[in-house]
This record gives sequence, structure tokens and C-alpha cells, in this order.
Amino acid sequence: MTKVQLLVGAAASAMFVAANSASAQDVPIIVPGAPGEASRTVSAEEASKIADTGYVEADVRFMQDMIPHHEQATVMARLVESRTNNADVVEIAGRILLGQDDEIEFMRQWLSDRGEATVNPHMAHGMHMMKGMASAEDLARLTAAEGVDFDRLFLELMIAHHEGAVDMVEELRWTYGTGADPVMYEFVADVENDQSAEITKMNLLLAGLSADPRVGLAAGFRDAGEAISNLQLVAALPKPAGFFDPANPAGLPAVKPSDDEDESDDESRDDDGQDNEGTAWHERSPLLSFSQTDMAFQGDKIFVGNYHGFNIYQLDGNGIPQLLSSVVCPGGQGDVSVVGDLLIMSVEQTRGRRDCGRQGIAEDVSADRFRGIRIFDISDLTRPRQVGLVQTCRGSHTHSVVDANDTRLLVYVSGTGSIRDEKELAGCVGEEPGREDTSLFSIDVVEIPLADPAASRITSSPRIFEKDGRIAGLWSGGDHGEGTQETYRTDMCHDITVFPTGNLAAGACSGNGIILDISDPYNPKRIDAVTDNGFAYWHSATFNNDGTKVVFTDEWGGGGRARCRASDPKTWGANAIYDIVDGKLDFAGYYKLPAPQSDEENCVAHNGSVVPVPGRDLFVQAWYQGGMSIMDFTDSSKAHEIAFFDRGPVNEERIVSGGYWSTYYYNGRIYGTEISRGLDVFALTPSEYLSENEIAAAALANAGGTFNPQQQYPVRWPIHASVAKAYVDQLERAGLMDAAMATSLRDAVDGGDAQALGSMAGVVEKVSADGRNAMRRDALVEQLKAMANS
Repeated sequence: MTKVQLLVGAAASAMFVAANSASAQDVPIIVPGAPGEASRTVSAEEASKIADTGYVEADVRFMQDMIPHHEQATVMARLVESRTNNADVVEIAGRILLGQDDEIEFMRQWLSDRGEATVNPHMAHGMHMMKGMASAEDLARLTAAEGVDFDRLFLELMIAHHEGAVDMVEELRWTYGTGADPVMYEFVADVENDQSAEITKMNLLLAGLSADPRVGLAAGFRDAGEAISNLQLVAALPKPAGFFDPANPAGLPAVKPSDDEDESDDESRDDDGQDNEGTAWHERSPLLSFSQTDMAFQGDKIFVGNYHGFNIYQLDGNGIPQLLSSVVCPGGQGDVSVVGDLLIMSVEQTRGRRDCGRQGIAEDVSADRFRGIRIFDISDLTRPRQVGLVQTCRGSHTHSVVDANDTRLLVYVSGTGSIRDEKELAGCVGEEPGREDTSLFSIDVVEIPLADPAASRITSSPRIFEKDGRIAGLWSGGDHGEGTQETYRTDMCHDITVFPTGNLAAGACSGNGIILDISDPYNPKRIDAVTDNGFAYWHSATFNNDGTKVVFTDEWGGGGRARCRASDPKTWGANAIYDIVDGKLDFAGYYKLPAPQSDEENCVAHNGSVVPVPGRDLFVQAWYQGGMSIMDFTDSSKAHEIAFFDRGPVNEERIVSGGYWSTYYYNGRIYGTEISRGLDVFALTPSEYLSENEIAAAALANAGGTFNPQQQYPVRWPIHASVAKAYVDQLERAGLMDAAMATSLRDAVDGGDAQALGSMAGVVEKVSADGRNAMRRDALVEQLKAMANS
């Protein structure tokens, strides 16, 4: 075709389009209504606008809503100059005013250019419902505040406000068709980045208002800053050889080389595995192959689990561990329990192998894969042998030793992982429509024959979440309403802690806390279940010593997020304390680590144990990089901290997994498995919260010589001077006896004169007391009479 022919053809096509366009003006353009509604006619201009894919209604609504959202931030920021002289707060308020005013003008112009209203017509009475918006009451409190009180409230409200804006951006991105307009897309990204950066700065400012010595600790792997109160760090043991990467002991992500830097150049990493400022990190962190996990104790031995296997230590006369042997058997989870000459270990990761091989498993289906519980013979502690395996459909995240006799052990296995392919393990069934035999919504009951652990088997998989004939009878997932947590669905238990002497078990089961009757241990029955609006994931459960209370923990953020920042809600990621009343769980109060942590510290409520001080309910607890905290929950509604230890973050630039996985009291010492660093040993020290007599009495408690996670037996105290004086200290502290009477009692106990002890018992019997103090009084009388008779 010639150039002339092309031009003629083009002109003809244009004439054809024009003719058809002209004729189209005489044809109505119809927009049908919904069924039952009339159609309507629109102009060609309106029709084109409907077809415009440059932006969608959600984009418009986002801009309309974000304008008043930003405007409220400027209202709060304008209050700053007249109410505080804190230079940092004044500076950030100035940045907020400058940035938000510019963005408000941009949003109005964007809407105006597209012929859209600058106000959402549906938001007139619901503006305060937008994410992060302060209420009228909040604004009134802020207006009335001054000085440090103003600074704290301003930062709290502004952080929540900014987080609300970031949430609105996330919602917009998840809405189909949004962000097609490149100008809009760039603006939304700027809003998210700017507000996230300001949140980080404000969190630092808010934390800095606290006088707690744990705030602002220097980062470091082996040289981090430390803060301690009412404790002594007796020993800090690094991980044994073979249980860390010598080239990267801190477990940091790989470093991206710069454009002008050779990949083999490692000068940016210092001797301790820390990286210099400005380092670019790879997106993926190393596998958690060397993380320290849970512990078990037997006699003078401690067994420390690890994603890579486990280590066995012998405790010397001061409770200091000496390494006996190391067992390499990768696969995580690594939680351990010990009964007699058997050690049980939980395995959940898909890379675990039957033969404990280090090469892992690459295939989707493999006869070599192992997920479930391993059973080791530890009769020779220097050469443990794997003697049994129980494969489960979801692996074993944790397990609980429920019952034991001369012939067998009974173990509850809690799996939280993905369901295995039935080709790999017969009977594993996903959540398919109409399938009631799914591997979800149950736990596994495992029987281990002592004479032949290789014959261990699953005896049943009880449907402990069943209700009204439905196996999925408890929390179905999602939030609990406006301003509440998004909570996992209850289709598994993370931890089940058994209290055999009371025929009870407490389950922390993703979306619910539950109580089980285990009088028939093969067939546990749920007797109560509770939810909590602020819980994201029910993680662990611990009874008090007499089995009348349960402390449930919430693993908000999954253990990999900074969830103890100054601005985080005090009831999210907290402990919830329940009294057990007539077999039912009765909520009493919350407790959360009181010291704000940084954005570089993964902080979460994790594993702990009772500290056996007679007459009191004390709980020593791991908080990952929040450190260790000891909580007094004797008054369930007023739990408070009495001791702590904390280190600074592993790295100053980003979150690296670290901190305490578990902290447990055993025979006068507190042991903590530090995920990245090793094993720590602590001793309690006297303070206004805990007397020397109470500390000595705790060390006398007898729990049978074995401690396993998720298995609790009540401790008992002997007739002993320290125990008697511990009760005296408590009654004096409670104001039920004066200093003179308390001194006379201690002197009588130390003197050991039978007549004096008997006389003092009579005096104590007349002390008026109720509740816990009455129990202390009666226990002291019992001690005094027994000592007099001896």
C-alpha cells in the first residue's frame, strides 16, 4: 500500500468514526438499575466518567476521609507550643503541622481536579470512628494537660492517630482497583512512609519520658547494656559449640554489598556480629536453626531445648550448669520434657528428619520427614539414643506429660503447623467442605510404653473444642468489634498445662483460654472457655501453686514484633489472670511488662513459672527481648512487678530474634534460655517486695525433684524457721502485726524454745485476718506448734 493509499484509508476511517459518533448522539445511553429498579439515562460525558479507570470510588473516599483525619492532627499539634517546653515534642509537632497542612492542600486539589467533593457526605456524624481518631473526651483531656502529662498524652494520641492513617493506607491497597492513578499511588506511599517514620520517633520520645532503667539500653550481642532490680545475675553461659553459626553468632540477616563493594568484603561487620550504621540488609533472616527454646529439670540436671537439638547440663552446688553432652537433631520446636530415663522432644518444622540428619527435607512428600514427638533414652547422659518416634499430622509445637505409671506415659501433643499431605502420613485431612475428620480442631493423646518406646502411638484425637455437635465450636476468628484485637480461630492449642492433683488442665488455644477435666486422662473434657477482646493468640497457661488461678499469656505479634512499645495498649499482648471459681474461669485482671521497649526488640509475653514463696502467688516470666519480669499476682486484680532483668536489643538497626524464651524457678535459682545468646542463671535478692526469709523459704519448696514445662504439681514447705519467719514477714507487711510482735516471733523461732513457741502460737491465733492473710496466719500457727512439739 502506498503512502497516498494509507492517508486515504485513514481519512475514510476517521469519517466512519465521526459519522457513527454523530449518529450515537441520537441514541440514549442507559444505565440499568438493580433488579426491581428503573433504568436511567446519562449523557455521553457521564458515561465516559463511569468508564474512567484512572481512579475508583475507594480512592475518592480515602482522600475525603484523610482530610479531616489530617486536620485533627493539626488541631492537636497546635496545642503543643503553649503547653510544653519539651524541645523534642515541639519539634515533632512543627513537622506534623508543616507536613499535614501540605498534604491536606494536595488532597483537596486532587479531589477538585476530578470534580469530586472534598468532604465525604456520609462522614458527617462518624468522623470520630475513623481509625486512630481521638475522641472529644481525649481532646478535652489534652487541652487541659500541661508539662510532662501533656507530652505523654500528646504522643500517645498522635501515635495512635498516625497508626490509624497507616491502617487506612493498608485498607486502600487491599481494595481492588485502587491506586491506578500514579499521582495518587505516590502520595499514598509518602503518607505511609512519613507517618511510619514519625511513629518511630514519637515512640522513642514517649519511652524517654519513663524513668525506668530498662529504657534506652545500648544494643549489642555480647556487650548490650543491662538493667537489673532485686536479682543477681549469677552466670551467663554462651551457647555450646555446634549450636551457633561461628560466622554469624548473633543470627543476623545477610548483608547486601553496596555497588562499589565486593560481595566478599566483610569489613562492615564487627567482631561480635554487629553491623555498622547504614548497612543494607537482605529481606530474609536466617533460619531459626539455633534458637534456644524450652527447658526441663530432673534432680541436678537441666535439659535445654534448641531448634538444632538439645543440651544436657549438670548443676553444681551453686546451681551453675556444667555441660555434659550435646545432641544435634534439627527440626524445631525443640521443647523438651523428662520422665525417668526418657526425654521427649517436640518437632514441628518440615525440615525435620527421622534420622536427625542436618540436610533437611526438600521434597513436598518424603518418607524421611519427621514431625511429631521424638523419644530419647537418656540413661547414659553422655550418649542419648533416639528410641521412639510418633508422627502427627500437624507436628508438635508443644507437648504435656499428663500421666505416668510403672508401664506407660501419657502425653498430650499440641500441633500448630500445616497439615501434612495424606500421601506422607495416612489419615491427615485438611479442612475440606463436609469433612468432619479434618486434622484441625483437636489434640493428640499419645501413649508411650516404658518397656518399648518404639511402640508409642496416638490413642485418640479428642475434639476438645466441640460445642452443640460442631467440632469448630469455639472462637471462629476475626475481631471482637470496633477497637478490638484480630484473634486467631480456635482450631488448635498452643500450650496445655496439666495440674494432675486437681484433675485439671488449662489450655491456651489460639482464640480461647479453656479449662479441661482430665480425671480420665485419655479423654479430656472441656468444662469452660473464655475469650478476650485484647488477645491476639492465646499462647501459654500457668496455674498458681494451689490450682485456684490461671495466668494466660497473649503472643501478640507472634514473637517477631515489637509489641511492648510505650504506645502499645497495656491490655494487648498482656497476661490475663483468671480465678477458678466452681470450675469456671473468672477474669480478675491484666499484667503487662511495665517498661517500654524499643522498635528493635521483639517483645512478647512468653513462658514462665511460679516462684514458690509460701503465702504468695509470684510468677517469673520471659518477655523475649523485653527481658525477664517477676509478677506478684497474690491479689489477682492488682498484679505488679517486684523484680526484673533486661538487656538492650541484639542489634541497634533492626529486630533480630533474641531475648528469653523461658524463665523458670528451680531449687533456689532462676534459669533463662536466651534465644540468641545462651543460658542465664539468677538469684533472688532481698527487697521491699521480698524478704530474705521468703527467698530462703522458696528454696526449701519440694516439688518432687522434676520440673517439666506444662506440667505443674503443687509444692510443699517443710517445718522450718525460714518458712515460719516468711509468714511473719508477710503478716507484718500486711499491717496485721506491729514490729515489736514480729520481732518477738522471729526471736522465738530462732531460739527454738518449745514453751515460747507454743505461747506465740496462741498469740498468733488471736490475730484477726481474712482471705489470704487468714491462710498465712493459720500456716504460721501450724509451723509454730509443729516446731514446739519437735
